[in-house]
Amino acid sequence: MSDTEPFALILLFAAAVGLVAVLSNRLTERVKIPSPALVLIGAAVAVKAIPALHEPPRLAVERVVTVALVCILFDGGMHIGWSRFRSALGPIAAVGVGGTFGTVAAAGLLVHLAFGLGWYVALLVATAVAPTDPAVVFSVLGQREMSGRSGTILEGESGGNDPVGIALMASLITAGGLSAGAFASIGAEFALQMGVGAAVGIAGGRALLWFTRRVPLPSEGLYPLRTLACALLLFGVATLARGSGFLAVFAAGIVLGDEPAPFKREIERFHSAIASLAEIAAFVVLGLTVDISVLARADVWIPGVILGAVLAFVIRPVLIGLCLIPAHLDRSDRNFVLFAGLKGAVPILLGTFLLAARIPGAQRLYGIVAVVVLFSVLVQGSGVPAAARLLRLQMRTVEPEPWALGVRLRDEPSDVHRLRITVGSAAEGHTIGDLPELPGDAWVSFIVRDGRLVSLKPDTVLRAGDDVLLLADTDLGENLTRSFEGPPDPEAGQPISP
Repeated sequence: MSDTEPFALILLFAAAVGLVAVLSNRLTERVKIPSPALVLIGAAVAVKAIPALHEPPRLAVERVVTVALVCILFDGGMHIGWSRFRSALGPIAAVGVGGTFGTVAAAGLLVHLAFGLGWYVALLVATAVAPTDPAVVFSVLGQREMSGRSGTILEGESGGNDPVGIALMASLITAGGLSAGAFASIGAEFALQMGVGAAVGIAGGRALLWFTRRVPLPSEGLYPLRTLACALLLFGVATLARGSGFLAVFAAGIVLGDEPAPFKREIERFHSAIASLAEIAAFVVLGLTVDISVLARADVWIPGVILGAVLAFVIRPVLIGLCLIPAHLDRSDRNFVLFAGLKGAVPILLGTFLLAARIPGAQRLYGIVAVVVLFSVLVQGSGVPAAARLLRLQMRTVEPEPWALGVRLRDEPSDVHRLRITVGSAAEGHTIGDLPELPGDAWVSFIVRDGRLVSLKPDTVLRAGDDVLLLADTDLGENLTRSFEGPPDPEAGQPISP
């Protein structure tokens, strides 16, 4: 067999895995199990059943998952944007930082007392299982989108506690043990990573925005590649400066999220696709490192199930519930946030850190972490849709919109506004020709209702949920918001991106 044929087999296998992973989203709509869990289990079974497959080198796994997390966090930051992040900044900081440390302390106490592990090893295991992955939650919910701040809190929590957990794990492993001096070293190292990461991310995000606006490129296809290269650049700069590169790319994505920029929609679509591909790649390579025979051991799966259950049904509801008290969330939203703290790729990645650090019994500890993740996505994750129904959450179904209508402009538009009519607003129930409080020089250009264009006539009645595109001076944004969306909202009335 020539060298070409083995390479072709590798490409065939990779393409088949990717295709199955993409199509697994259709299966999750029925079985309500996140597709990442299916990919993880499938990879673990494949490496055991197919002799030709081997566990990849640990360093290669860490590098692949690191790049994947950079793509996922940058896209997550752009999806949240500064306006949404600012509206839930307090709760996100409380659950992302305070909730993570509280979870580590409580889970470490449980692991130490229940399983007889030393304090240092117990805290390492607790740190590994502390981060959450709300992207898994939204995979379960499918085409339903949460309203209000609860969805933002879940997304922001994941983006915040992933860098926190990774930085804390790195600090603990560097310290090599627990003592007064070690705790001081861990605190200083953690503060340095968070501070440098946030500074590099915010400054880098502003610089990337300026770069995107001021330096044109010859082809629209190069704009998304530039943002991807810059995100990786920021990760490298922050890491070399002893900061959290993951926090840097997440913060940069938030800074870039709301701001208009050339080819912004192409950039967003590209990074969304890259993030989806990165998630698949991360769970595939992590699944290849999971030894099913280790998971089947009683001293692995029993502690894993106990730890996963206590985390889901005791530790998280109590600690995160305390963190969310100042947020004054609706009871249903708060209870859903407490229940929906699912685990994902980051805990398994942190488990590989234990293997790399040669912690005594690392293989067993890694298995326990993997069982916690599997328990979370299979048991807890399968109950997320039922919990959403029981709590009667305000959600809307987001149908795919494969067809687009748009125009290309040479200069940035400053007088185009995209608004959604809300229930009880002044515009609801009125015709276009009889809109109250509509400025005289504002012009309705498009109305999209249920994914379809509505014919514009003077007697066309506007309904709640309609997306309306208007031409008007930028200074009229607050008046337009008041007419179409009720009270002024900092997220509304902004010029749309070209």
